[in-house]
Order: sequence, then structure tokens, then C-alpha cells
Amino acid sequence: YQSSDFSTKNKVYLISLAALFLIVVIWIVTGSGPETETTVKIPVKSGKFDIIVTTTGELEAKSSEKIMGPVNLRDFRIWQVKLEDIIPDGTVVDSGEYVATLDRTELVNKMKDQELEIEKLETQYTKTQLDTTLELRSNRDNLINLKYALEEKQIVVDQSIYEPPATQRQAKIELERAQRNYEQAVENYEVKLRKAEADMQEINTSMKKVKSDYNKMVSLLNEFTIYAPKSGMVIYRRGWDGQKQGIGSQISVWEPVVAELPNLREMKSKTYINEIDISKIKVNQEVRIGVDAFPDKRFTGKVIEVANIGQQLPNSNAKVFEVSIEVNEFDSILRPAMTTKNEILTASLDDVLFIPLDCVQSNDSISYVYAGSLRKQVILGPSNENEVVVKAGLENGEEIYLVPPADAEGNRLVRLDPSVLEKFREEDGQREKQ
Repeated sequence: YQSSDFSTKNKVYLISLAALFLIVVIWIVTGSGPETETTVKIPVKSGKFDIIVTTTGELEAKSSEKIMGPVNLRDFRIWQVKLEDIIPDGTVVDSGEYVATLDRTELVNKMKDQELEIEKLETQYTKTQLDTTLELRSNRDNLINLKYALEEKQIVVDQSIYEPPATQRQAKIELERAQRNYEQAVENYEVKLRKAEADMQEINTSMKKVKSDYNKMVSLLNEFTIYAPKSGMVIYRRGWDGQKQGIGSQISVWEPVVAELPNLREMKSKTYINEIDISKIKVNQEVRIGVDAFPDKRFTGKVIEVANIGQQLPNSNAKVFEVSIEVNEFDSILRPAMTTKNEILTASLDDVLFIPLDCVQSNDSISYVYAGSLRKQVILGPSNENEVVVKAGLENGEEIYLVPPADAEGNRLVRLDPSVLEKFREEDGQREKQ
């Protein structure tokens, strides 16, 4: 009895599967299921058409205060200094709080050299002072002796009045010689004294300069610890390659910027437009801005700057132009380096026909769409990312295929009247001349 019941259940199960399979086959053959993509039709739309260039950008502050490192490094022939430590990017600090430390090694080595130079000059100064003192003392002793000798000669002359004229003349000659020797010794002493004073002054001046430089180095050393000039959010500076400059990066003495404190109340999005679209971009064009981090937030903005010269981004062969977009609204959620989606409204056309770009097919320089069992030639106008303006060939509300229907390659092509084509060619030519 149990075996018979099991067999009956199996038969019912198999019959159900067969019926289900038959239903699926009939549904596929008759095409009674949902409409597939190849049979989707859409109406030609009319109304306002916005021409938009969409690009990805990065938020940054319109203005910021630079956190500077030492500005006098060049005075001591230090051309680069390494960032030894810095607080994390995006840290909020108060005025006077610690921000970063620079590598002191090169400056400390130069300070040691200065200390040795100071010791050398002090020794030289002392030695020169002693040598000068001994030499001048000897010269002063010589002057005293010469003066005594001059007095003795004078006595001899005074006593020679009772001597023969020849003896008197000889005494006077000896007195004149002693007088001349004394005067020359006085002059030499004064010259040596001035020279000694000049030598001492030279050494003293050199020593003062070295000590002054050393004191400046001591002050400069204190500047290797960087503090925030005011309250704000610390943002790392970027190098020539666009990379953030953190610990281990080099600070140039020509622009010793360690980090920045951006003004978060005024933000802009920096983006790059390819050379195909850059001719559409103009200053003051309106922009719709989205932030990837907050998809529900929407902002408005305007183009404030368009680069005149293109550039080549790293790891890319395409030429791009830098464009700056001002964000109109303030929101505390906006932070530098956030990714934005910028929709730049380059033009807006009123009361035009437009269709999805996917509808348009091309063959032998002719653009056409599938409408019913026909292929209809169309003249296209400006486009955005998803849709294109139709100048001629279709009517408002007319239904066309989103993608070519199956086996529609041989559909008859309905061409536009040549006069219509010529009219639009003339309009395009006049527009190019303007």
C-alpha cells in the first residue's frame, strides 16, 4: 500500500513539471512575456534642453593661511629641510598648538662649525692681543732709550762750547742723528700701534659676525618646531605631483610651506576638462554640484576660472584644462579633498525636440532612428551625456525604438528632403563663421 502511494506521488510530480515546461515554451514562442529591450519604444520629447558637461572634481578652500617654516634658511646655505613630524591631516587645532617638527640635523652641524670658528677667533684674538702687547712694550722701551740717548747728545753739545769748532760740529751732528732716530721710532711706534688696533678690530669684527650668525642660528633652531598661527583645520600641502606632503617630505626654502589652514566657509571644486569640451566652458556658467561622501546633498556653484593652457595629467596621455568652480553654499560637512560631481550648464535650449543618444544609429555619414518598420534620417543638434537634440526628421510624441529591433537591418531608409539638409548646412556654416 505504501509503495503504491509513493508511485502515485511521483506521477503527479512529473506531470506538474511537464505542464510547467509546456507553459514556458508557449510563453517564449508567443512572446506574451514582458517587453524586452529590443522592443522598447519611447516617445520623442519636447521642451527645455540643458547641455551639460559632467566632470569629477576635488574640493579645496578658496583661500587659506599658510603655516610657514623658517624663512631664513638660505642665509645659512640650507636649501632643503625634511619634515620630521607632523600631526595627522585634517586635525583641528587652536592658535599656538603644535603642528610639526623639521629635521634639525643640518642646522645643528652648522652651529657646531660656528662654535669651532668662535673658539678659533677668540684664541686668535687673545694671541694677537698678547703679541701686540709684547711688541708695543718693546717699542716703548726702545723709545725711552732713544730719548735718553737724545738727552745725552744734547748734554755733549752743551758742553762742547769750549771745544774746537770741529768738535762742536761733530757733537751737533750726533745730536741731530739721535733726534732723527727718536722721531722715526716715534712714527714707527704710532704706525705699529694703528696696525695692532686694526688687526684687533678685524678679528673682533669677524668674531662679532660669527657670534651674531650663531645667535641667529639659535633663534632659527626654535623655528624648527611649528605652531598654528590661528585656529583651524590643518591640511597637508601638495607637491608638484599632487601628492600630499607628510612625514619625510622635503620643505623648499624658496617656499617653506609646512601645511595650510583653509577657510572652510568658502570652498571651490578644482576639476579638469578634456580638450574636446573645454571650448564649451565659460566663466560664470552655472554648476550643479554633488558630493560623493553625501549623495543626498546638492549644492550650486559657478565657474570662476578657466585655464588658458592645457596640461597633461600623470599617467595619462590626454590634454586637460584646469577649471575652478565656486560653491555658493556653506555647509559644515564640506571638507577639502572630498570628491565632487560637477554638472556644468554650458547652454539651455527652449522648446526643442530631443531623444536618448542610444536611439541614434549612423551609416555613411547619415544619422537615423528606427520608427515602426522604417529607418528615418534625422539631423542632430547639441547633446549632453544622455540625450541629443533633433533638428529635423521627427515629430513631438512620435515613438521610436530605444535600440534597433531584431532583423531590422533591411528596413527602408526614409531620407530628408535635400532642401532641408541644405538649409541646416547653411545655418551650421554661418554659425562657424560667427
